[in-house]
Amino acid sequence: MLSKTSELALQSLVYLVISDEEGFVAPSRIAEAIGASPTYTAKVTALLVRAGILRAQRGAKGGVQLEREPASVSLLEIVEACQGRILGDFCTPYDDMAKVCSFHEAMNELHLAIKQVLNAWSLKDMTSRPCPHKSLIDSVACKMKWTADLLQKDG
Repeated sequence: MLSKTSELALQSLVYLVISDEEGFVAPSRIAEAIGASPTYTAKVTALLVRAGILRAQRGAKGGVQLEREPASVSLLEIVEACQGRILGDFCTPYDDMAKVCSFHEAMNELHLAIKQVLNAWSLKDMTSRPCPHKSLIDSVACKMKWTADLLQKDG
């Protein structure tokens, strides 16, 4: 459902929130911490800068940092920064759902539900429980598993 780019964007943002890094953080440092390609991470963070989620600074002490509070950044914003605007995949758009085919109506409902869920979750929500409970950490496949090591070092 989410592209690799959106997943990497979310992982990068979670890292910036839960790490003890202060100031601007180099995308290569983020990549190292989350186990991603430095080049790909730099491209993804550039998308987040363009979307106003991150701010960037050039130079020796440059990098990226959050532009806004985590509670004000929705998953919808993150996904649309990386994948473009989420569009419904159905027949020609039409305002009167009572007149369209059932497939069109069902896909419109799905589209609205996806956008509603992504808009309801914030970056702050994602960082409130960034990894599975320690009793599950070795038994579930989790894309945020790397956070457990980071949190264990910090805490």
